[in-house]
Amino acid sequence: MSQTLPPNETAEQHAAFNARIARGEKIEPGDWMPAEYRRQLIRMISQHAHSEVVGMLPEGEWITRAPTLKRKTILIAKVQDEAGHGQYLYHAAETLGATREEMLDALLSGKAKYSSIFNYPTYTWADVGMIGWLVDGAAIKNQTMLAGCSYGPYSRAMVRICSEETFHHKQGKEMIVAYAQGTPEQRQMAQDALNRWWWPSMMMLGPHDADSPNSGALSGWGIKLKSNDEVRQEFINEHVPELLEAGLTIPDPDLHQDEQGNWKHGPINWDEFWAVIKGQQGLNKERLGARQHAHEDGAWVREAMQAYAARGLGQAAD
Repeated sequence: MSQTLPPNETAEQHAAFNARIARGEKIEPGDWMPAEYRRQLIRMISQHAHSEVVGMLPEGEWITRAPTLKRKTILIAKVQDEAGHGQYLYHAAETLGATREEMLDALLSGKAKYSSIFNYPTYTWADVGMIGWLVDGAAIKNQTMLAGCSYGPYSRAMVRICSEETFHHKQGKEMIVAYAQGTPEQRQMAQDALNRWWWPSMMMLGPHDADSPNSGALSGWGIKLKSNDEVRQEFINEHVPELLEAGLTIPDPDLHQDEQGNWKHGPINWDEFWAVIKGQQGLNKERLGARQHAHEDGAWVREAMQAYAARGLGQAAD
């Protein structure tokens, strides 16, 4: 990988590091690593963690409105899982030297980004199911790839997260298939949800490879093992047949299969993608406002924990 090295890094160190990556070894927190490798990982892992905690909000809004007690308990468990995923990922970023305070400040100030898909509103209960089927389905494709990444703590966090996301995906699919086979009103509700979430789900897998500025470095260091377009193709090939089998219509007039059997999509509206990321469209202000309120409302808990820890240290010193 051709690059200008920082003053405190040598070509020999980089050669040895790249050789480890080429051999498929895992890089652990105490190992030497390039500063840029560390920076890219902190950026990527913290944004992933932010996406988990912000991702609790669109579905959390429906906990009190779930149609049955069974659906309510399932949704509560799912939202709790997402909170846990955020914790795993924040811990992984902390092993690289980032602090929880720095990461949360970056999120709450709007400096750090999170997945743009969570800035879309949930209008009906079917949106909750479609998030499980499509959004979690796209996330699994990406996270399964990241489970093989070169940084050990991130890789291991992905293994556990993927196992839990698989249940979320199955639960969402089960919900939507049930509605697609239900009354005309339920079928229309499922179709409307697909119309809303199909393109955002496609966008959440990232810009086309030619327009993804970080992909080259992430691929070279073994952090990303597949490109955005490769993961998106896997997502389409799996979900298009299932959606069609459920009797739903995918909102893409250009969708077709090529000679190899791959499903090919029409043009993606990347202007919408960037507008949602930048907060010019969607619920970015509301999502950040909810997280800011929760952070302020929980200040007393953090203060109590710090006081308890300090008390324990004082007693140990005695």
